[in-house]
Amino acid sequence: MLSLPSDFKAIILGYTGTIGNALFQNLSGLSACSEIIGLGRQSIPSLELTQESSIQRCAQNLQARGPYHLIINAMGTLTVNGNPPEKRLQDVYPECLQHAFAINAIGPLLVMKHFIKLLPRNERAIFATLSARVGSISDNHKGGWYGYRASKAALNMFIQNVAIEVTRLRPNIVFAAIQPGTVKSKLSAPYLGNQLTISDIESAQNILMVLDQLPAINRAHFIDHRGVPIEW
Repeated sequence: MLSLPSDFKAIILGYTGTIGNALFQNLSGLSACSEIIGLGRQSIPSLELTQESSIQRCAQNLQARGPYHLIINAMGTLTVNGNPPEKRLQDVYPECLQHAFAINAIGPLLVMKHFIKLLPRNERAIFATLSARVGSISDNHKGGWYGYRASKAALNMFIQNVAIEVTRLRPNIVFAAIQPGTVKSKLSAPYLGNQLTISDIESAQNILMVLDQLPAINRAHFIDHRGVPIEW
């Protein structure tokens, strides 16, 4: 992370997940990263995306130790209580949609609400969230996956809104919704088919390299792990 200060601090939300853990381990090995904080259900204090009080408490606990120059949200869900992504309209159920939006969109928005204040005011910093190519409305050619697609599209809109608002006063902050590549995990394995996959380590390395090269603009970037822009 050459674009950040030589003693930058980082936060990974969802550090026990497949990609989150790879990001955490990668940053832990960087001499320039003076502190790496992992947050999630197993952290102390724990962070629960469906409870704003939990998110606020974690942010408040870290306030005095900041600023943090890199915050990455790697939390999200593909399945809901064991239910796979919907293939047809008839597979759509309100409770599953509500859960997908709570984890993939509303929770990350609340993270931005409380964690943005941990970023420096006048230095370059990066706030990124893992998104998905299937969250692109323009790139949707197959349909299906109603809850996952729509919740990721909502996430993209949320980070775009936040970027426009926050960069008015903090123009050096980079906001990015990044597609991490197709990484094989226990949850994603049943739905990969013949898709080409990359390892979690390669995904993490690519994500950090791409984020390091992004310019600060008054909007959010929507890109893949190779740095290729994705249509919103």
